[in-house]
Amino acid sequence: MAWGQEAGEFLARWVIPPERELLVFAAFWFAVGLLDELVIDLAWLGLKLTGRAKTRRLPRGYGRAELAGPIAVMIPAYQECAVIGATVAHMLAAWPQRELRLYVGCYRNDAATLAAAMSAAGTDMRVRLVVHGVDGPTTKADCLNRLYAALCADEQRSRQSFRGVLLHDSEDMVHPAALQAIDTALGSHDFVQLPVRPAEQPESRWIAGHYADEFAESHAKAMVVRATFGAAIPAAGVGCGFARHALTALAERRRSEGEAGPFAPECLTEDYELGLVLSRQGRGSTFLRLRDAAGRLVATSSHFPTELDAAVRQKTRWIHGIAFQSWDRMGWSSRPVELWMALRDRRGPLTALVLCAAYLLLLLDAVLMGAQVAGVPVDLDISLPLRVLVLASLFGFVWRSALRAAFTAREYGPLEGARAILRIPVANVIAIMAGRRALIAYLRTLRGTPVVWDKTAHSTHPALAAPVASSLAGAEA
Repeated sequence: MAWGQEAGEFLARWVIPPERELLVFAAFWFAVGLLDELVIDLAWLGLKLTGRAKTRRLPRGYGRAELAGPIAVMIPAYQECAVIGATVAHMLAAWPQRELRLYVGCYRNDAATLAAAMSAAGTDMRVRLVVHGVDGPTTKADCLNRLYAALCADEQRSRQSFRGVLLHDSEDMVHPAALQAIDTALGSHDFVQLPVRPAEQPESRWIAGHYADEFAESHAKAMVVRATFGAAIPAAGVGCGFARHALTALAERRRSEGEAGPFAPECLTEDYELGLVLSRQGRGSTFLRLRDAAGRLVATSSHFPTELDAAVRQKTRWIHGIAFQSWDRMGWSSRPVELWMALRDRRGPLTALVLCAAYLLLLLDAVLMGAQVAGVPVDLDISLPLRVLVLASLFGFVWRSALRAAFTAREYGPLEGARAILRIPVANVIAIMAGRRALIAYLRTLRGTPVVWDKTAHSTHPALAAPVASSLAGAEA
């Protein structure tokens, strides 16, 4: 009995106070997050019910028409010999238009990637291989600026300007209808973004699979609402197209500031910034959500990291670039909807902190409940306001889990929808680890450490998977 009394006093002094602080902190921010997401959810439901968020179905054969003008696709690549060949070969086959040009950027110290790209290009004159004059890796934006310089040189020689420029990564698999869809949209907008659809990877249901859950929901709901509200749309870096005159104006403005091209080499998420900048000027932006005649989403597909460390490094780069660098470089807008979206984009570090607090809270609660079961006197009562916050957080978790499962099931099937709920802790752990690393990396840059392209390594390509290849053939038929 004396032991139990002493244990109770110890818990009351050293465990319960931090447990209550963590409970208040986590419950408050979970409630704030629930309100934020609930507004997006209700807005999306309203758009669906009124038919304003309808996904348009394309006619059979769409995507084979000639372009309204020359289109350039820029693909930066470093140490991508395992996938660049499949990307180039697949893109040339999926997009047969004569006025297409692929600009593949390689480095002088990466002969393997250059050889793979050359082999895939064969005798197709639509491919332009550009070798960077420095050793790689630099940054993705620096490589894109080198490709942009090559594009400008080609325009001067041919005396013909491109109509638009598309960005893709070296591991992307494009949809046959995507090029024509972007080309058409560039007739009325300066920036066009298509959805991203992570390819299924059975060997990594939990790490790679959580990307499918996040993009399935974000690019079917949040981006649709964002575009409808008239907020600036961030570029995903793949499946995005820019009007040539808009890039020219941006490049000239940056050149007056001493920069070498339209892309910011010191920024880890230069594509994100570029989309926001072009959305707010000229003819604005649009987010295209389309399905082909067979019902498949017109989107960019690729394989995402399958290992924990690679996933953390990739999301570290995203959080560092979007949450920290964009805050420094772009500041905050006074327009309410833009301020709201910036807060949503930059919440990664706060999300990591809240999730970390929540998991620590679960650990302390487990200790307290175990002590209570053992007969130790523990007071676990909480106040009414705090009880309301906890119930709201619980409701929010159930609501968010159900929606995530529904969006994933719509795109990948009911089994993956069920797995989406089970993958939530995996996504949370990755977010916590990436948030910590991003903060450390950002603090290092403040001390003068240069920004480095911490790229993700790729070993497989979706176009090499037999089921995907056969489904693509059916879509092109």
